[in-house]
Amino acid sequence: MSLWIRTEKYHLGLQERDESAEAEASLPVPSQVLSNGEFNPSPENDIQRKVKSHILSEATELAKKNNVSRRAFLRSAAGFALSFSVMNEHYGNVFGASRAEAADVAMAEERAAALRDQFIIDDQLHFVYEGFSFEGLKALRKYGMEKWVPEKFRDKQTEFEQLQFANFLKEVYFDSDTKLGILSGAPADDAANWFLTNKEMHRAQTLMDDLCGSRRMWSQAIVRPGTPGWLDEMDRCVAEQKPISWKGYTVGDPLSNSDFPYRLDDEKLMYPAYEKMVKSGIKTFCIHKGLLPNDYADNFHAWKHAMVDDVGKAAKDWPGINFIIFHSGLKPLNDYPQDHLDKFKKTGRIDWVSDLAEIPAKYGVTNVYAELGSCFANCVISHPQHAAGLLGTLIKGMGEDHLIWGTDSVWYGSPQWQIEAFRRMEIPEEMRETFAFKALGGDDSDVKRKIFGLNICKIHGFDPNDLSKQGVNLKEDKLQKAKEAYLKEGADRTNAFYGFVDDKDISFKRT
Repeated sequence: MSLWIRTEKYHLGLQERDESAEAEASLPVPSQVLSNGEFNPSPENDIQRKVKSHILSEATELAKKNNVSRRAFLRSAAGFALSFSVMNEHYGNVFGASRAEAADVAMAEERAAALRDQFIIDDQLHFVYEGFSFEGLKALRKYGMEKWVPEKFRDKQTEFEQLQFANFLKEVYFDSDTKLGILSGAPADDAANWFLTNKEMHRAQTLMDDLCGSRRMWSQAIVRPGTPGWLDEMDRCVAEQKPISWKGYTVGDPLSNSDFPYRLDDEKLMYPAYEKMVKSGIKTFCIHKGLLPNDYADNFHAWKHAMVDDVGKAAKDWPGINFIIFHSGLKPLNDYPQDHLDKFKKTGRIDWVSDLAEIPAKYGVTNVYAELGSCFANCVISHPQHAAGLLGTLIKGMGEDHLIWGTDSVWYGSPQWQIEAFRRMEIPEEMRETFAFKALGGDDSDVKRKIFGLNICKIHGFDPNDLSKQGVNLKEDKLQKAKEAYLKEGADRTNAFYGFVDDKDISFKRT
């Protein structure tokens, strides 16, 4: 069975939708904030509804002029150009996109083709193993499918098929410009609720090696401080799996009131683990921070462990370890995003993100990094200017060489819309002048190249110009050849989004 067939067969149902049923799902960028289950998505607001209606209306006219269906137009590079240029009209000029590009399909495709080889490493990828059946998350997934997918296509999709390996491979490696990735997981106090164990992550890495004919994905190993045998598990991972990095959740279990929350600066608990990291040579520790539900203060006893106030001391005491803070510690933009943007414009601060950005100066450290998974994606949807403020804050405080690209895919579908949003984004001049932010530059600027992949290469000691020592062969491996055939046949993105949206009937309370 060819690699292309392995991935393509899982999307036939989505591709067969009639156009009227999938009008909203055809949008190149989600019309409202999506959640992976760890936080409340902010509700769709009036401006988001106007943006959606505006994009669909203009797409109808441009599709006629180009003699294609609206669905085909929206799935093209011109569809992206239209979406971001419309967003500029409603949110203020943030994206490098124009109606001229949207109206000229050939121009849009030429730009997309020129960027297709851009070097992108995703530091936060996920999928779920085929037997995964956590009922709590399944209920949220089911609601998401009822929002986005016509009824006749829901049966298998609600059973996590979208989040399993085959579709993960298609969405991330075939339907986006992502070149390399790092597979991550999440712990659970109940072992049955782990969507990927350490052994399964390593097995997936081995499977990818075999399918692709070269290394395209590395795996992490989860550490669970305070749980029985956790230090021994670290030793086993080092001996048997050799993960590229470690992953931890200071809240313990992100989907329940865990019995095992911890602080990074707990000398008695954590410092023996840091000793093992340094000794093993696996000296990068990725830590989930931020992303809490609305009711966190009342119903989630470990919520303070999601803050970043434990990062500075640990980083200072362990300068040989790279601390990568997943989601940049963002406290979710619950309720209405304009309120958060107004607060930022008035105070220059973003909850918890600003605290993270201040750590290097406050503690005199250079080993703390901010990762953009989920936080950038949802800021871009809720209010693009807030995403610009997020990037400006992190770059000003931490340096452009301390931001790491990650998308939390495949939770939200293909990461291409996030890639396009970041390529096109520029911090508005007024914001740059007010807060002394640096410009991001064009699609392939030095700043964006660093964030997209060069920074994570430096952390892991990779030479981006010669990855042969890591077993990588981007130009000639089986994946590259399969993708070339896939594109030649005219395959394109489904524009399917998998997260769930705000609804009064959905409960986010921890059990």
